[in-house]
Amino acid sequence: MNKFFTGVFTALITPFCKNGAVDWTAFEKLIEFQIAGGVDGILFLGTTGESPTISPAEHHKIIAEGVRLVGGRTRVLAGAGSNCTAEAIEYSWEAEAAGVDGILQVNPYYNKPSQAGLFAHFSAIAEAVKTPIILYNIAGRTGVNLETDTILRLIEAHPERIVAVKEASGNLDQVREVIEKTPENFAVLSGNDDQNLEILELGGDGVVSVLSNVFPAEVGRLVREKNVDLQREFSDFIGALFCETNPVPVKTILAEMGFCEEVFRLPLVEMLPENRAKLLAEFKKVQK
Repeated sequence: MNKFFTGVFTALITPFCKNGAVDWTAFEKLIEFQIAGGVDGILFLGTTGESPTISPAEHHKIIAEGVRLVGGRTRVLAGAGSNCTAEAIEYSWEAEAAGVDGILQVNPYYNKPSQAGLFAHFSAIAEAVKTPIILYNIAGRTGVNLETDTILRLIEAHPERIVAVKEASGNLDQVREVIEKTPENFAVLSGNDDQNLEILELGGDGVVSVLSNVFPAEVGRLVREKNVDLQREFSDFIGALFCETNPVPVKTILAEMGFCEEVFRLPLVEMLPENRAKLLAEFKKVQK
């Protein structure tokens, strides 16, 4: 069996109008930019999509509109995670009904479940849906690490559902262990742009990228070629892209490019002036 998810998947921002509503015109423009850039898929409502501030009704509409606008031209992933298992299942059902190709499920956050709890949580979701699931391990935001042994148990229990992991633990030793111990048809995707090349060189299969919001074609080339020069070229910009909480800097750049308004939902706010100046300076250096 071939790996289902490989290549570049852009963790797309969610654009808002000045009144705070979803900006559907900007949403379509962003999707078209990604497709023109040749990405292998678009992730709607990950962390970069400001998912914690999206209402259930908006969540459903964003996923459904995303699927409609993409129109089968690239793969569609939907963030459907929650720290409440029942809610994660409901979001997953809605995403599945909309016709997504994959569902991203983050570690439950704040309640910090044990490894047994993580196994039970992801198993319940896997048993409730038919769509492939990408696990999302990001202890820095969720407060709990998804251990390799737990991933292996989940793959063994649900081989047709648990097909990939987005690895954003920041621990390259753990990433190496996951790559070495998981089956050949299980995909490991980098969730940290500053580690993309390192994870690819360890045997990773692709990236779920924030950087590709701005440079989709270039990130695609980096992944295909494992291009050291490109990673080095973007290194300082990547650092600036995360000098404040994601997605504030990347949305700031996209607003500068004319794709959207520089509008965030509280508690996220505009960048500090000194950080904004640094970000724009680094962006100018990598503009073609």
